[in-house]
Amino acid sequence: MINEQIRDKEVRLIGANGEQLGIMSVRDAQKQAMEAGLDLVKIAPTAKPPVCKIIDYGKYRYELAQKEKEAKRKQKTIEIKEVRLSPNIEENDLNTKVNNARKFLSKGNKVKVTLRFRGREMAHMYKSKHILDEFAESVADIAVIEKAPKVEGRTMTMYLTEKR
Repeated sequence: MINEQIRDKEVRLIGANGEQLGIMSVRDAQKQAMEAGLDLVKIAPTAKPPVCKIIDYGKYRYELAQKEKEAKRKQKTIEIKEVRLSPNIEENDLNTKVNNARKFLSKGNKVKVTLRFRGREMAHMYKSKHILDEFAESVADIAVIEKAPKVEGRTMTMYLTEKR
């Protein structure tokens, strides 16, 4: 809230240079802001009494936007990379997939290991769980299982994350 939008009876006022001017009525605070040629901006509405500051409102909004951008820039996004396997995968193919998963984990991403079943493979789903167990074992030195293997329709999925 700025200037006339402030409806409180009294506020704690902070001057343009950051000095405390004390508790006063809103009218007096608005007069001081007008004399300085600046705006009266409510900084902390939940405080008792609310805290208002004499500043240039446009500049204040710009600084808030800059802080928000900076916070967004420093934020780390975690992607989920997927590694797809099949029930009749060979040893070397499995090793290649394990190496890919290691690469993803070392970069800080989560890995979704998917075991896809097609046709008659659906009848022997329970026999293929050992593939996911072997996969988890082979990356156990750098990864931990976040979500255990779970059957969802035609796929069995497991999530891995980097060890802390």
